[in-house]
Amino acid sequence: MDFVYIFICLSVLILLIAKWHVNPFIAFLVASILGALLLGVPPERIPTTLKLGIGDLLGSLAIIICLSAMFGKLIADSGAAQQISQTLIRVAGEKYILWALLFSGFIVGVPLFYNVGFVLLVPLVFSVAYQTKLPAIYLGVPLLAALSVTHGYLQPHPSPAAMVPQVNADMGLTIIYGLIVAIPVMILAGPIFARFVRHIDSKPLETFKPQMMSDEQLPSVGKSFFVALLPIALIALASLVVHWFDKESAGYSWMIFLGDPGVVMLVILALATWILGVSRGVPLKQTMGSYASAIKDIAPILLIIAGAGALKQVFIDSGINKELADGMQSIDINPLILGWMMAALIRVCLGSATVAGLTAAGIMAPLVLANPDINPNLMVLSLGAGSMFCSHVNDSGFWMAKEYFNLSLKDTFKTWTLMETIVGLAGLVGVLLLDIWV
Repeated sequence: MDFVYIFICLSVLILLIAKWHVNPFIAFLVASILGALLLGVPPERIPTTLKLGIGDLLGSLAIIICLSAMFGKLIADSGAAQQISQTLIRVAGEKYILWALLFSGFIVGVPLFYNVGFVLLVPLVFSVAYQTKLPAIYLGVPLLAALSVTHGYLQPHPSPAAMVPQVNADMGLTIIYGLIVAIPVMILAGPIFARFVRHIDSKPLETFKPQMMSDEQLPSVGKSFFVALLPIALIALASLVVHWFDKESAGYSWMIFLGDPGVVMLVILALATWILGVSRGVPLKQTMGSYASAIKDIAPILLIIAGAGALKQVFIDSGINKELADGMQSIDINPLILGWMMAALIRVCLGSATVAGLTAAGIMAPLVLANPDINPNLMVLSLGAGSMFCSHVNDSGFWMAKEYFNLSLKDTFKTWTLMETIVGLAGLVGVLLLDIWV
């Protein structure tokens, strides 16, 4: 019966948003309360559940998203985005720009958490879109596909990194196998799939539209790339340097602090404000006004993410995520496919790829550890692929793609959801093919 309740809850959410055009944040709250009542969460606990879900998701994303929005606004307003996009187009040419964006997304996606990479690089996509007159979502799909694949398949991202010890996999082999699977998946879900959505018109948020300047007004190529790539370099460096310190030392403690994406973004924003603003004669007051504008545009996205967090927490507190997984334990099927199905089902119901991957890993771990015929490294990849499957309205990534690219709900399903579905399905196929040879 709980499966019916989940279907009712998600159906109400979709109807409220798609048919009756209710504000997504309000729709999430209504669906969350309805889901909590149907799934047996005590009424007195429902407000706490909603607050916990909102706080938990926003607590990890708000600082990064807000600071990155300001950073993106500065990159656009200063002309750095225009300089970078012009250089990319000049080097790759319009014919190969999709591949340049795919490569950029992959390089950035390895060291950075998905949301950080998204808000840092999407403004560059918009800059290319404004100059080439190509649809933004057409250009964005390769970048988003690369970010999604690295987030779901490769360490040091939270879910794949945490799954390795759960199933006693080898970190090095998992990364090697992950790269073998990830590269063709990115190509399929990126440049190849993008050609099928080229007709979809998308007009990005006005806040990220760069001010077109003459070449004399633009910051130098070196300065533009340096500032834009600084977050990648610093966070990646921090993730490497932290391993040089003993976990009990003060140095380790400081590196954990300094390597946090939120702290890094705050430092980088200060540096960028000087390099692209104050040092070029732009009044600090003007730059702060630009930052305030960026926050206004980002507020609806934060509310939508908060609503998605509330619904996710309802499913977790009700225990339905464990029931969903437990119900699949007795199915007679290839363990790699079973793991993928568990992660995919939890992903569809909860929205969070990280929660889906880790929950499914905990369920599959006893089976993997007891059966030497199951390759634990491939199980990590199978779970990671399943956790990326079919992102929809209960996933914050769905709403970030919709709002940033200013897409209709229908077009978001046709682009983002289908792209994520390809990432999940193609990943499973890649794992099964690899299982034949290893």
